[in-house]
Amino acid sequence: MRPRFEVAQVLHQLGNQVNQLGLNSWQLRTLSAIERCRTAALGGHIDTCTDCGSIFLSYNSCRNRHCPKCQGHKREAWIQARRQELLPVPYFHVVFTLPEELNTLAMHQPKLVYDTLFASAWQTLTAFGKQQNVQMGMVSILHTWGQNLSLHPHLHCVVPGGGLRGDGSWHAIRRDGKFLFHVKALGKMFRAKYVAGLRTAGIVDQCLFDALFAKTWVVYAKRPFGGPRQVVEYLGRYTHKIAISNHRIQAIGEEKVRFGYKDYRQQGRKRSMELTQREFIRRFAQHILPKGFVRIRHYGFLSSTAKARRLPVLQKQLSEAAPAVAVVQSLHRRCPCCKKGKLITLEIFGSRGPPIGVLGGAKKSISCAMA
Repeated sequence: MRPRFEVAQVLHQLGNQVNQLGLNSWQLRTLSAIERCRTAALGGHIDTCTDCGSIFLSYNSCRNRHCPKCQGHKREAWIQARRQELLPVPYFHVVFTLPEELNTLAMHQPKLVYDTLFASAWQTLTAFGKQQNVQMGMVSILHTWGQNLSLHPHLHCVVPGGGLRGDGSWHAIRRDGKFLFHVKALGKMFRAKYVAGLRTAGIVDQCLFDALFAKTWVVYAKRPFGGPRQVVEYLGRYTHKIAISNHRIQAIGEEKVRFGYKDYRQQGRKRSMELTQREFIRRFAQHILPKGFVRIRHYGFLSSTAKARRLPVLQKQLSEAAPAVAVVQSLHRRCPCCKKGKLITLEIFGSRGPPIGVLGGAKKSISCAMA
């Protein structure tokens, strides 16, 4: 179901006030794209159903990775690709979280803070893997937000429960079905690796370092997934998630926005929060990543350079027959009326709107805002 309220509505109501929020040019460009997404401003196309003959007017998507309306197709395509890379082994979910003392640095130098987060998390897992004489693998996904849109940088990692020996054979790290490594030990090493990374990058704030070492760093580890299907479901939830979905917005007034969130300090209890429109957009904008920043990364034997060569060998090694490769479903758009026919494009139009009279002779015409 289409959500009743959208981030784009808040942006539209604020208008030029967005320019007064102290945002950088890239954040402003991103917000502008989100506001114009699936509106006449981006042009569109006229489609017809090959089966029932219905005609649809659809406005183009902005395709921005921070847009609440543009993640569905990207997520499905990415998940289909990952299904082909699964191994018949336990997978673990590990979360590396940065303490709030780094939030100020993250707002001013986000690329430095987030790149260091990726690097230190991988260095930590690599070091623990070396203790087992194996090379690890990891898929990591950056999230920067908490449920209330506050800055809360953390890295969700999917880690196979084993690694490669020097001869290329597989070695399982845990056979008892429990956690991959001890989380307290992971946290201490993660903290040391991260601070070392900041020093290498030229950060010289000793007060910051003292504050970071005074805190216990949190590394959260879940028990292994139930199987490959659960791994894929997890990836589907987290890979192309954004700071807030339109479905979480409960009301938009003249000055304020109300949205729902889960309070994890109260066992995930559902609550509502109300912010001014300016504060809502300011919080949303702080989760816009730097231009070109890669937020999903692969490491070790799951890296792009290694997996094409090593994964087929491992799949054959770990099972009598390699796991069945999921058939990539066609991404053809289906007719929303008859649910059977395929939509084909009749004409493309720009921001000036569709040609006059194009819809006049149709068997049935529906105006909508599909991507």
